[in-house]
Amino acid sequence: MSRLEAKKPPLFISEPLTGDAVSQSLSLLSGILKSSYGPAGRLKQLHNGVGGCVCTTSQSSALLGHLSISQPVLRVLTASVRSHVSRFSDCGLFTAILCCGFIENFRSLNVAPFTVIKISKHLLSLCVDHLKSEACGCRVSVDFSSVGTLVCLVRSILTSKPACMLNKTEVDHLTSLVLKAFIFTVPCHVEANAVLGKCVIIPMKGRRVVDSTILPGLLIETPEIQLGKPLAVKRTGSNIIKIALFSVSMSGDGFNAEEGTIAVHHGVSLEVSELNQLLNVGKQLVEDEVGLVVCQKVMHPSLKQYLKENGVIAVDRAGLCLMEPLGRMTGSQPIASIHSLSPGCYGSLKDLCIESFAPKHFLHLIPEDTVICSLILCNRSETAWDELKRVCETAEHVLQLTVKEPLALLGGGCTETHLASYIRYKSSSLPASTFKDLDCSQTQYQLVAEGFCRSLESVARSLSHDSEEILTDMVYGHCWFVPSSSPCVSKWADLVSKCGCGMNGNSEDLSWRFLQGQSGSPVVQGCPKEPSVKVDDLLTLDCFAAKCSGLQVALETANLILDLSYVIEDQN
Repeated sequence: MSRLEAKKPPLFISEPLTGDAVSQSLSLLSGILKSSYGPAGRLKQLHNGVGGCVCTTSQSSALLGHLSISQPVLRVLTASVRSHVSRFSDCGLFTAILCCGFIENFRSLNVAPFTVIKISKHLLSLCVDHLKSEACGCRVSVDFSSVGTLVCLVRSILTSKPACMLNKTEVDHLTSLVLKAFIFTVPCHVEANAVLGKCVIIPMKGRRVVDSTILPGLLIETPEIQLGKPLAVKRTGSNIIKIALFSVSMSGDGFNAEEGTIAVHHGVSLEVSELNQLLNVGKQLVEDEVGLVVCQKVMHPSLKQYLKENGVIAVDRAGLCLMEPLGRMTGSQPIASIHSLSPGCYGSLKDLCIESFAPKHFLHLIPEDTVICSLILCNRSETAWDELKRVCETAEHVLQLTVKEPLALLGGGCTETHLASYIRYKSSSLPASTFKDLDCSQTQYQLVAEGFCRSLESVARSLSHDSEEILTDMVYGHCWFVPSSSPCVSKWADLVSKCGCGMNGNSEDLSWRFLQGQSGSPVVQGCPKEPSVKVDDLLTLDCFAAKCSGLQVALETANLILDLSYVIEDQN
C-alpha cells in the first residue's frame, strides 16, 4: 500500500544548549524545582487538563512523574533524577536543582565543554573524598545505640514536605512511629545474609494524624468479620496457627475460554467439577490442621462456608501487595494450583485477633518473629495522606540506607555552602602538576571551580522563599538565614541565632558574608570535628548515601548534556 503522505526527513538540531527554546525550558524547570524545595517550598498542583486525578505536592517523584516534558535535553535530566530517586527515595529536588545549576553556570563560561568536563570531574572527586574523610565537618556519625541522630534524620524528612500539613505534635508522633516501624523490621537474630523486613502502610483517610499507630505483624481488612463474637481459630498440637496462602483464584471459574477449547463428556458440568475440586482442597486443609486460609483472589462462597464450619478462617481478595510480606512473615509458600498441595507449603502464626479502626475492621496476624509490621497511617484529607505516605516510605528507605552506611550530612543548606567554601580553599592551593594533568590553565580551572561553587550555593539559596538574606560564615562555611523583616543592625550576630542545620550558634564572631553566588574567600578553618551542640538537639540532617549519589548524578548528567552536539528528532 502506498503512503498517503511523504515521509519527512529527521530534524537535526546542532548545539541544542544554545537555542532559546532549550534555555527557556531549562530556566522554567529550574524555577519550578527551586520554588518547591525545602520546608517552606511552594506547593504545585498538577492535573492533565481534562479531568481526572489532581496531585498537590512538592516532592520530586510526584512532580517529575506528572510533568509532561517534550524537550529531549530535559528528558535526559529528568530521567536521570527519577532513576536516582528510584534507588534512594531522597534528595531528588537537590539533584535536579544542582544539575540545572551546573548546566547554567558551565555553559556561560568561555571554556571548551571537554575541558569543563575534565575539571568538573576533578572537583567532584575532591568533594567525594572530603565527604568520606574523617576530617569532614559537615557529616555526622549515626549511633544506632541511641535514637538521637535517627530522630533528627526522620524529623528532617517529615518536615521537608509542607503538603503533609503537620504540626509539631504530629511530627513528633509520626517520628516515633516511623522509628518503631524501622526497629520492628530489624531481625532479632543476625545472620550472615540478614535482610531487613518491611513496613506495610494501611490507609486511614479522614482521621487525625495522631490516631496513627504501629502494630507488629500484618493487618488484612475483613469487612465480613463480626465484632463482639469470639474469634475461634483452629490450632495445632504445638499451639500454633497453620496458614495456607493461595495465589490462584479459588472462585470455581478456573477455565478460561480465551485460552482454547476443552472437550467435555456428555452430562459433565465444568462448574460442578471445579467446585468438587475446591471442596477436596478444603478437606485436605482441614485434615492438615490449617487454621487460616488466605487467598489473593476470589474464593467460592461454598468453600468459605465449608472451611468456616470446620473452624478454619478464610480470607479472600487479599491482593498482590500483601502476598510477599505474608509469605515472608509466616514462612508459607504461595500455592499456585488447587490440584496439588504439599505439606511444606504451609506457614505458621503465633496468634490471630481482630483490630477495629472505625469504620474498618481488620484481621491481625501476629507472627513468632516480627520483621513485618503494619503502620496505620491517618491524615485529614486524601491529598495530605498521599503526600504523607510518600514521605513515610522515604523515611523508611533512608533508615535502611543508613544501616549500610551509618552517616548523615548536615542539612539546611550547610553541606552545600561548606563544600563550596572547601572547593574554593582547595582550588586556590593546587600544585601546577594538577593543571598539567588536566591539560588546562589555572585560570580555566578557577573559572570552572567558581561555577561549581555557585551551583552548590544556588541549592542553598533555593531554601529561601520569602526574600530572606542568606549568609555564609568564614569559619565553618555554614548557611545562615536572616528574616526578611529584620531591622538594620551593625552586627549580624544580633539577627541570626543558629545556622541552617542547627549545629552552630552565634556565640562567636564568624565573619559572615552575603551568599550571592559571587567569588568568596576560602574557609579560615575546617568545620569542627565534634558538633558544638549535642546531636540529640534538633539538627537538620540529610541522608548521606542519597546526597552523595545526588551530587554525582547531577554532575554526570550535566556533563552529558553539555557534551551534546546534536539532537536528532524523527518528524514522522
